[in-house]
Amino acid sequence: MVEAIRSGLATAGNNVWRTLRDWSLPLVAVVICLPLLVVVASFFIGLFGAEQRETLAHLFDTVIGEYVRHSLVLLVGVGLITLIIGVTAAWLTTACEFPGVRWLRWALLLPLAMPAYITAYTYSGMLSFEGPVQSALRAVTGWQLGEYSFPEIRSLTGAVLVMGFVLFPYVYLITRASFIEQSRAAIEAGRTLGLGPWQSFYRVALPMARPAIATGVTLALMETLADYGTVHFYGVTTFTTGIFRTWYGMADPVGALQLASILMSAVVVLMLVERISRRQSRYHHAGRSNQATRPMQLKSWKAALAFIACFLPVLFGFILPALQLIFWSADRLSIWSDPQFWTLVRNSLILAGLAAFITVMVALWLCYGKREASLNGNRAANGKLTRGSVAFASLGYAIPGVVIAVGVMVPLAWLDNRIIDFSEAFFGFNPGLLLSGTIIALLFAYTVRFLSISIQTVDSGLSQISKAMDESGRILGLKSHEIMSRIHFPLLRTSLLTAGILVFVDVLKELPATLVLRPFNFNTLAVRAYEMAGDERLADAGPAALMIVLAGLIPVILLSRAMNRRQHLQNEIRAGEPKPGEIYEPVKTQWN
Repeated sequence: MVEAIRSGLATAGNNVWRTLRDWSLPLVAVVICLPLLVVVASFFIGLFGAEQRETLAHLFDTVIGEYVRHSLVLLVGVGLITLIIGVTAAWLTTACEFPGVRWLRWALLLPLAMPAYITAYTYSGMLSFEGPVQSALRAVTGWQLGEYSFPEIRSLTGAVLVMGFVLFPYVYLITRASFIEQSRAAIEAGRTLGLGPWQSFYRVALPMARPAIATGVTLALMETLADYGTVHFYGVTTFTTGIFRTWYGMADPVGALQLASILMSAVVVLMLVERISRRQSRYHHAGRSNQATRPMQLKSWKAALAFIACFLPVLFGFILPALQLIFWSADRLSIWSDPQFWTLVRNSLILAGLAAFITVMVALWLCYGKREASLNGNRAANGKLTRGSVAFASLGYAIPGVVIAVGVMVPLAWLDNRIIDFSEAFFGFNPGLLLSGTIIALLFAYTVRFLSISIQTVDSGLSQISKAMDESGRILGLKSHEIMSRIHFPLLRTSLLTAGILVFVDVLKELPATLVLRPFNFNTLAVRAYEMAGDERLADAGPAALMIVLAGLIPVILLSRAMNRRQHLQNEIRAGEPKPGEIYEPVKTQWN
């Protein structure tokens, strides 16, 4: 009798726990997406509210046309540059063998470590009147000021070039993965039909990789729309600069929300394009076999052209900016010994560490709920709700940081005011701002922005743990928390560490959200680099920028190792393939 009662209580407790967990996941998702919901609500309020409608009409009459024009130029220019460089480099490093290709395969990822706004600072310093390029030009020619004309880097064209050379790795990485996975049978089939190597690329390999290319370009374009530091420093007016100016310069939060809603609408369109292209990804996987494409051996001038085509993006996207940062940092050795500089480092590390820990823990909670829902097929309705909640909570990464910052500030400021009113009414004192303008607001924004990274990484790790392991643990008498601590956690350690590192580095580089939400007199490395560059003290921005770049090398190393493992796997598969002559006959029979 006692055992029956104890078993019943345990079962009831488990049911209550599962119910709380199932309903906590949608609640967490709503809280995470609250800033986005605020921005979306502002758009509809702007359509129906009188005051908001007047603000929106004023924005359309004055500045939105310019914002749209500049944003479209940026999108078209950056899209073309990333498309050409990314696809060309991906094909050459996958389908061709030439001197230096093994080094270039991972070197082409290095621009990912260089935030666009830092690259913009370095090129402005290099190409300015007192910079090394024009100084060398005057020394060689003897020209003086006014006797020659030099292209202005701080312009719309300069912003397009800088962001194009920084963002092309998005296209390169995803497209190269697609080329690696493509079947050799399809390429060889094109050869048997009389297509040359480059015709096979245009008519076979490129169409099969089209969804991957569209995904990479879309990600680059979303980063372009989200950029603030580059366009602001180069004097280009876009929606991100307009949101800052409206919020701070004009003290108009309603107008800032309206601009944020328009920018968010553009991002949603790009997200839909990316989802549609991913849905068609089966197109480039269809008919895939275990046979990888055999690289073409390039020699003489062809090998030289291939090396130059792959090396120039690395040179302009990473090597030259990195050398400039090293030169500035070496010229400002006193900054490295300044206690205030190391206070910035400490602030940045604390923020990044806390944000990484919070996002990984929230992602772990959401992914475990999703896993349990998938394992319990008898609760289909709750399973759909849970999976939808996890997908809903992952939307923040595609939204620009400035939009999230504005969306965070509005509800937290409202909640702070309610807390102040309550405290004054019942306790007679004003506690001040407890949420907005504090580290809490920053951490909330970082969680919204980067939770998707942790969810994808943790979910990938959990998907590799079979249901049989859970069942074996229960047979051995392990409870749920024991299964997690003794079975799941050791297997998830790498995934959790990877997710934490990726979020850590992204938080170090994040600029717009930090600028809007940081507490008074609280700076980070990204903010210091921005402030020094804004005061035209580019050399003083060097040490802070260099620290950010060094931290950004960590995910690049992780990505290069992953690519090397994939390439090594393909080489092992290739070693066990049949001879070329052994596969031609089946191909001919298939096509005949």
